[in-house]
Amino acid sequence: MNSGERLSELAERIRSSSRITVLTGAGVSAASGVPTFRGREGLWNNFSAEQLATAEAFRRDPKLVWEWYSWRRELISRCQPNAAHLVLAAWSRRFTGFTLITQNVDGLHERAGTQYVIRFHGSIWEVSCWNRCASSPPRWWDDSVPLPSIPPLCPHCGGITRPGVVWFGENIDPSIADRSLKAARCDLFLTVGTSALVYPAAGLTFDAKTQGAFTVEINPEATPASGSVDLAIQEPAEAVLPKVDALLREK
Repeated sequence: MNSGERLSELAERIRSSSRITVLTGAGVSAASGVPTFRGREGLWNNFSAEQLATAEAFRRDPKLVWEWYSWRRELISRCQPNAAHLVLAAWSRRFTGFTLITQNVDGLHERAGTQYVIRFHGSIWEVSCWNRCASSPPRWWDDSVPLPSIPPLCPHCGGITRPGVVWFGENIDPSIADRSLKAARCDLFLTVGTSALVYPAAGLTFDAKTQGAFTVEINPEATPASGSVDLAIQEPAEAVLPKVDALLREK
């Protein structure tokens, strides 16, 4: 099956599906200029994400961790949704039964206007009290750029806050995990721009397939999931999705 046939197959599957779920990863935002965790651009001041995005790293040096997050927030604030974000946003409004699960914390799907978004790993634009003080909500929105202080302080108790994201070694919020598993009970499951390495998100494709969904992977390179999905398209999301959208508009 050549590239054109694969795109046509995906378009037909979208047309015939009543429940569509899309799982996105860092590759979707790469074209917007958001650095990925994996690869050389994922390094910051000689630190990798795996060294900084942990509770242990924060406990040891909250200022260092917040300096990294502050840098990321400032960078992301200058980024714009790309063609992949915009197509998925349009599909979320066009197709009933559409759900988007994103591993990304950058908020670009929401800025593009996507509806029915499940933030699997939280949001870089949310914070929570590190001390979990009784006066504060579990998380709250703070899109200040630059931050007023590093580390930023909890307005309720004066202690430090932490980013409202899921760090390595932390569990996914049970309600988010439950919503994601329910979304995997679909007709068509697309995994877009993800390495298929980070669990439990990477397992959602398998969950969808075992429940009868037609599974599709869109990624520039092969991943551990490529051999098990029903259709693999090895091209960037910002190139593939507009082509598929054009095919959908032909009929």
